[in-house]
Amino acid sequence: MRVLILMHDPKEDAGNISDYIEEKGGVLSIVRLYEGMRLPSDVNEADAVISMGGPMNVYEETAYPFLKDETFFLARCFDAGVPVLGICLGAQMMAKAAGARVVKAPREEVGWYEVHLTERGSMDPFFAGLPGSFNVFQLHGDTFDIPKGGVLLATSGTCQNQAFRIGNSLALQFHLEINDEKLAVWLADHHLRNDILKRYEIVKDDLHRHARILYDNFFGL
Repeated sequence: MRVLILMHDPKEDAGNISDYIEEKGGVLSIVRLYEGMRLPSDVNEADAVISMGGPMNVYEETAYPFLKDETFFLARCFDAGVPVLGICLGAQMMAKAAGARVVKAPREEVGWYEVHLTERGSMDPFFAGLPGSFNVFQLHGDTFDIPKGGVLLATSGTCQNQAFRIGNSLALQFHLEINDEKLAVWLADHHLRNDILKRYEIVKDDLHRHARILYDNFFGL
């Protein structure tokens, strides 16, 4: 299994997704877009693509020119049937690549939130084995519309569109890939740092179990 990981920022690596892929014997290739690394010319060089998070917005193409290149790359992945998993900014990039709007969310989400599977989500193979509602970590200020041909799979009370499927690809606004190290780096100067880290100790076993189920589903499909 050849997995291409797209990184937008040095603090936004693939976390426990990398651990999972390596455990399964997969081959990881990382494109550090923020360093000027180029995307492959042939999307079929990968069996799956993972687009990670980042502090920028999808519409900041002047400041971050690689966003424009990635938009076209993801659209080509959709056309070629190469599955994409998008996390936070990566999910927003998927929406943009599929022609949907990405805009400021009604309310910024930072910390632990409960997401709820929609009726379609509860029947979707990507979420097989997961409960109807579960806790996730959120760190975002934008949100996306569901693109034409996409299906809303998960929602929340503060930000409606939390996950969607388009073809064989999955977009997640939230983070399941986190670990102790990532949280400590992301929240180094945040006023909610201590409360969020304390909560992590309570929910982390369920969080990582749910993450593993989802990865099994995504890579299995």
